[in-house]
Amino acid sequence: MDYADARKRMVDGQLRPNKVTDPRLLAAMGVIPRERFLPEGPLRARAYVDEDVRLPGPGGRALTEPMVLARLIQAAVLRRGDRALLLPAGTGYAAAVMAHMGARVIGLESDETLVRLARAALAEVAAAEEARILLAPIAQGHAAGAPYDVILIEGEVAEVPHALVEQLAEGGRLVTVLAREGGIGRAVLGRRIGGAFSVTPVFDCAITPVREFSPAPAFVF
Repeated sequence: MDYADARKRMVDGQLRPNKVTDPRLLAAMGVIPRERFLPEGPLRARAYVDEDVRLPGPGGRALTEPMVLARLIQAAVLRRGDRALLLPAGTGYAAAVMAHMGARVIGLESDETLVRLARAALAEVAAAEEARILLAPIAQGHAAGAPYDVILIEGEVAEVPHALVEQLAEGGRLVTVLAREGGIGRAVLGRRIGGAFSVTPVFDCAITPVREFSPAPAFVF
């Protein structure tokens, strides 16, 4: 498979026609070898498809559809030097993209196999020194590295976790996808200003849920 050609087709056919306009983001996704962030074998042939690619392991992780990930990162309005928290980190592709754009990224992942894959892949790409993947639970974030200018929850959640809002810097942005009952999820941008946190809808999308942020099952009599 010609991965370089597939990468160009992804940028020109999936990103540019779908409101992805940030030149730094287009450049990052145009050079980072997305296939390296999938395990060796048949999955790599799906690196550039326009849908989530399920990753092996018990956590239900996925490599997010390129257009959806790009628009989430674009909504965060990354600035060079921003401190960013990514969770779950999965195999580290989003961390690589954000680091290439100039952010200093901490990614959290609870699956040891995915962490090993992420670290190996990041070692091969430019700006990898700006992205660290930690083997850790993700539900409470990483307070030791706070405050963050940007937090990206790469997946669908029932609600924005309060613990993560508390780890945002003043003026910080949090991007994720909120689940909607009976319908497609909605990407949102949250901002912390003057100590208050407010959320604005950005676009509708389908994305893999983050199990750690799923609501606990209700008891039924």
